[in-house]
Amino acid sequence: MSIFKLNPIVATQYFHITPKSANVKTGPIVVTTSTRASCSPSCEFFNNGCYAESGPLRLHWNAVTADMRGVTFEIFCATIAALPDDIFWRHNQAGDLPHIGGYIDSGAMHMLIEANFGKRGFTYTHHDINLGDNLELIELANVSGFTVNLSANNLDQADEMMKTGLPVCVVLPVLTDSNLITPDGHKVVICPAQTRDDVSCATCQLCGRVDRTVIVGFISHGTSVKKADAVSRKIINIKAV
Repeated sequence: MSIFKLNPIVATQYFHITPKSANVKTGPIVVTTSTRASCSPSCEFFNNGCYAESGPLRLHWNAVTADMRGVTFEIFCATIAALPDDIFWRHNQAGDLPHIGGYIDSGAMHMLIEANFGKRGFTYTHHDINLGDNLELIELANVSGFTVNLSANNLDQADEMMKTGLPVCVVLPVLTDSNLITPDGHKVVICPAQTRDDVSCATCQLCGRVDRTVIVGFISHGTSVKKADAVSRKIINIKAV
């Protein structure tokens, strides 16, 4: 049993583990889904172009949010801890890190880091890094072997996030050129699973590398792609390599 304590609100929420994903983009790895309540209030894509709001994933996400699928966070972490050592897994195909009003729950974060010990979990977050202890908790996760990518809405925001030294991802508009650098000169690599049929998260694993120097870009997709595009097009001075 972990020595860390959850916020009572987080303790009542449900989280789901898929032992072997059938999604061709992720490949056959362990993936998880968190309740919608985990989504960051600072995420501009929430109810506004989020890719997870389409297709079978939306139905699955609805069931997890309604406590019809999944388990409590404590059982969730115990299940992750029981996975084989060195396993590569993706946290949150939908959802974000547990929080209360945008403040990442410290107990939940420590429990997740502890559960991942000896494994290679990775995820993404739209939580505001300037709020409370959010940045410190994300930094702790990354130095402890659990890769948390900062999610940027556009290239300018990605440049600001790169100043933290943490791994960064960015949402890109449809039809974005494949060779990009940010206004500050950082190289952007479009997710290989989006550009090649023979690549998946399982084979690429770029988003799991905390020491990478490139930004990983994800081209807007899903049924609400026009809404996502409207957010990601807030870009200044895009330069082709």
